[in-house]
Amino acid sequence: MTISPPSTQSPCVSTRTTACGHPHVDAALWPDVARLPRASALRTAVARRIVEHALSGLPLRIRDVGRSHGAIPSPVERDPVPTLTLHAPAAFHRRIGADGLIGFGESYMAGEWDSDDLVGLLTLLASHVDDLVPAPLRRLRGAWVHRRPARDRNTPDGARDNIRRHYDLSNELFALFLDPTLTYSSAVFDGLPARPDDLTRAQHRKIDRLLDLAAVGPGTRLLEIGTGWGELAVRAARRGAEVLTVTLSSEQRDLAVRRIDAAGMSDRVTVELRDYRHVEGRFDAVVSVEMIEAVGAEYWPAYFSALRRLLAPGGSAALQAITMPHERMLATARTHTWISKYIFPGGLIPSPEAMARESAAAGLRITDDTGYGGHYAETLRLWRENFLRESEAVTDLGFDRVFRRMWELYLAYSEAGFRAGYLDVRQYRLVADGPAPGGPR
Repeated sequence: MTISPPSTQSPCVSTRTTACGHPHVDAALWPDVARLPRASALRTAVARRIVEHALSGLPLRIRDVGRSHGAIPSPVERDPVPTLTLHAPAAFHRRIGADGLIGFGESYMAGEWDSDDLVGLLTLLASHVDDLVPAPLRRLRGAWVHRRPARDRNTPDGARDNIRRHYDLSNELFALFLDPTLTYSSAVFDGLPARPDDLTRAQHRKIDRLLDLAAVGPGTRLLEIGTGWGELAVRAARRGAEVLTVTLSSEQRDLAVRRIDAAGMSDRVTVELRDYRHVEGRFDAVVSVEMIEAVGAEYWPAYFSALRRLLAPGGSAALQAITMPHERMLATARTHTWISKYIFPGGLIPSPEAMARESAAAGLRITDDTGYGGHYAETLRLWRENFLRESEAVTDLGFDRVFRRMWELYLAYSEAGFRAGYLDVRQYRLVADGPAPGGPR
C-alpha cells in the first residue's frame, strides 16, 4: 500500500517551527501541509477580512482558542449552530491567503481548525457559496486560484496514473467503510433518512435500476466502463448477460476477479485492465457508474463517442453521473481545487447541460433522466460514519493522521455538497440517434 499525495513543495519561510509548519506532519508525504506557504502580511490580512466578512452573516459560532474570552458568536447565530474552532488562526488565514480553498483544506489536514459539526459547517458554506465573497472582490479570484497542472490531463497514460492515485490506495481501506458489496457510488434507498442496514439493499436497488434502464437480460452483451469491485458485473451475469468490464485500477481488477470467481460467474464475466478508448466490438448495452467524473472535460467527446461506437443497433447505455450547475462547472474546470489536488486528480463533475450537449454531439439521445441527490447525501453519511468508527483500523493499514483528516474532510465535503443542492447525482438512459461515428478520438 502506498500513499501518494502531490509532490509539489511549499517553501518554509522561517526557521521557527510555528512559521515553518507542523513537526508532527511527514513532510515527505505531505509537503504542502507540513510547511506553511509563502504569503505576504497584506495578502494574509486581506484573506482574514474576506473570511471574517463571509462568516459574519452565517448561523455559526467561531471559536478562537487563542483568545481568552473563547467563543465569538456571529450576529445571526441561533442555537444549536455549528462551531468553527480555530486552533491556529494565523496559519489558517495565511493558507487561505496563499491558496484559497486548497489552503482551507490543507489547514484542516494540518489540524489548524476543527468543527463540532463538520458536515453542518460545510453545508452552510456550500449553501452560500455564491455570496461568501463580495461581488467587487470576485474579480480578484484569479489571485487565489491555481491552474490545473498539465500532469493531471487524462491522456491514456495520465488517466492510469490518476486512477491509481485514488483507487489503488488499498482495497482494505475501501472495505472498512463501504458495505459488503464494495459499491463506491450512490445508493438508491426506498426511503430517507437511511439506516445502516439499508445500504446493501439500496446499492442493489441502484444497480438493478441501471440494468433495467439498459434492458440487460439473458444473452445481453454488456460492457461496463469502470469495474469498481465487480458487484454490478456479478449482478448482470446472474441475469444471464455476457459481461466485459474494464478498469484502469489494478487493485480493483485483481479483487474483482476474485469476487466474480467466488460468485461462480467467471464464465460469464471478463475483467480487463483497459482504457475505455481502447475497447473494441459492439454491445447490446453499456453501463458506466460515476466514471464520467474522472474523464475530464477535454475527453468528454471521446467518452461519449466511445459509448456510441460501442453500442450495437438498438442498444442502450445507462449512466450514473454526479452533476453540478453549469456556471459552477465552468469555474471549476479552470481551477485546481483541493479535491483535484488530493482526492480525484484530473476529474471534473459535469453539468446536466454538458451531459446533454456532449451526448447529442456523439449521436446519443437521453430518454430517461432521474436525480437522487438526497440519496447520495445519506450514502456519504453512512460511509463517513463507518470511516470514523474504523479510525484505528485505518491507522493499522498504515495511513497517518493527515490522511485520516483528509479523507474525513473529503467525505464530509461531498455530503455537504449534496445536502446544499450544490451537487446532484443522476441516472441517464441514452440511445443511438443516427449512425455510429468512427473510431475513438
